[in-house]
Amino acid sequence: MDYLLTEEQNMIQSLAREVAEGKIKPVRAYYDETEEFPWEIVKTLAQSDLFGIYIEEKYGGMGFGIFELCLAIEELSRICGGISLCLAASALGTFPIVLFGNDEQKQKYLPPLARGEKLAAFGLTESEAGSDAGSIRTRAKKQGDYYVLNGTKQWITNGGEAEIYTIIAITDPDKGARGASAFIVEKGTEGFTFGKKEKKLGIRASATRELVFNDCKVPAGNLLGREGMGFIVAMKTFDATRPGVAAQALGIAQGAFEAALEYAHKRYQFGQPISSFQAVQHMLADMATQIEAARALTYATARMIDAGKSSGSKESAMSKLLASDVAMKVTVDAVQIFGGYGYMRDYPVEKMMRDAKITQIYEGTNQIQRNVIALELIKGLSRRKI
Repeated sequence: MDYLLTEEQNMIQSLAREVAEGKIKPVRAYYDETEEFPWEIVKTLAQSDLFGIYIEEKYGGMGFGIFELCLAIEELSRICGGISLCLAASALGTFPIVLFGNDEQKQKYLPPLARGEKLAAFGLTESEAGSDAGSIRTRAKKQGDYYVLNGTKQWITNGGEAEIYTIIAITDPDKGARGASAFIVEKGTEGFTFGKKEKKLGIRASATRELVFNDCKVPAGNLLGREGMGFIVAMKTFDATRPGVAAQALGIAQGAFEAALEYAHKRYQFGQPISSFQAVQHMLADMATQIEAARALTYATARMIDAGKSSGSKESAMSKLLASDVAMKVTVDAVQIFGGYGYMRDYPVEKMMRDAKITQIYEGTNQIQRNVIALELIKGLSRRKI
C-alpha cells in the first residue's frame, strides 16, 4: 500500500532499511545468542543520525516527528526486534524531556541524545508496580537543593547501558498517584547503581536491568515539570511512544511474513511448492492483510499525534494492541509454515516469535490497552450527552 511518504520520509525509511540489511542482519543471530549489547550498531545508527529523528533541530535533531521515528523502528525491527530497541528505548527515555523539559534541561540533555553519544532509559516499573503503576514505592524526598531517591526499578530497557534516565518517584505519599514526580537522573550519580541483567525469552540483544537508588541525590533542577506531575509525564510519554511499540511489532511481523512467503515458494512437498496449497495460501493472505491493517492504524495514529489533532491516548493504545497481537499471530504462523525447520535456530522465525511476545506486554499489557480504549470510549459517550 502506498502511504504517500514525502521525500524526507522515504529517505529515513531507506536509510533505516540499509542499516538493517547491511549491518544488523549479519549479526542478529550472534547478539541473540550472546545477549551482548549491540554497541557497534549503536555507533552506526548514531552516524546515520537516526537517534535524532524526533528531536528539534535547535537541540541537534532532525526535527521530524513520531511518524518518522515509527518508520525507522519498523525497518530496524523487520530484521531484529531486539537490536531495534537500543533506538526505541532511548526514545522512550527521551520523550519525557522532549515533552516536559524546560529549555535548560533540553539544552543539556537532548543534543548528546540526538547525536547518539548517549542513550536514555525510562524508569517506571517496579516489582509491585507493573500494570498498577499507582503502586510505585520509589521515594524522592526534597532536601535543600536536592531530591534524595530511594527504591528499585525493575525490567528497565537499556538499563545499565544508558547514561540518562527519566525516573518516576513518589514525592508526596499521601496523594497517591498525584504525589508522583518525574526526574532526570544521570548514570554515575552517587547512590545510583544497577542490579542483575535479566535473562529473557526474546529481545536478547537489549539490556534489561534493575535500577537501584540508595540515598541518591538528584539536583532539584532535574525535576521535570512540577512536583505531582509524574504520572502525567508517564502517561503523555506512553501516548507518544506506544505507536513506536506498534512499529516494532509491525517490523517483526513483516520480517516473519517475508521469510514465510519466500520459504513457502521454495519448499516442495508432494512434488509442488507448499505455496500452491490452499491452506498455506490462506495463512499467507491473512498474515499480509493483518499486517497492512495494523500498519494503516499505526501510521494514521502517529500522523494524527504529530499534527496535534489529539493526545492519542485511545489511538495509541489501539495501534499498540492491534500491531502486537498481529505480530504474535503472524510469527506463530510463520513458524508453522516453516514446519520443523521453523523451530530451529538456523532460521530466523523462531527468534521473531520470541521477540514478538514482549510487544504484548511492555509499555502496558494488552489487557491494560483494552482498559484504556474502553475508558476513552465511555468518556467520549459521556461528553456527547452533555
